[in-house]
Amino acid sequence: MKTYSISEAAKELNLTVYTLRYYDKEGLMPFVERTASGTRVFKESDIQTLNVIECLKNTGMPIKEIKTFIDWISEGDSTLQQRYDMFIEREATVEAQLEKMNKTMEVIKHKRWYYKTALEAGTEAIHKKDETEIPMD
Repeated sequence: MKTYSISEAAKELNLTVYTLRYYDKEGLMPFVERTASGTRVFKESDIQTLNVIECLKNTGMPIKEIKTFIDWISEGDSTLQQRYDMFIEREATVEAQLEKMNKTMEVIKHKRWYYKTALEAGTEAIHKKDETEIPMD
């Protein structure tokens, strides 16, 4: 079975060693084993769990709520419903974030077009007839 040192795990996850130590301090890594001398030893399953932690973090979930999720994992099958419900909620959160980002991208693309055509014409006057500088929805 392949194992990783904390620096190898950090590299694998594209995180810093500091971040992994912080996660450990916050109780997000109770599953990581330690050697007799206290060195953390990461297994492939630990890397997978840390990927899920990063996923949850990327959705904007606070560390405290991620800790609750980790606690639920430790409690076993009795918390399957809570974990399932949490991922339904996270999915809705991410869908809302995506919708907001798609609207943002539409504005950016429009403004890119606006300025590109103004640059090509050498003036913004070409747009003044039918639209304002800042489009209104």
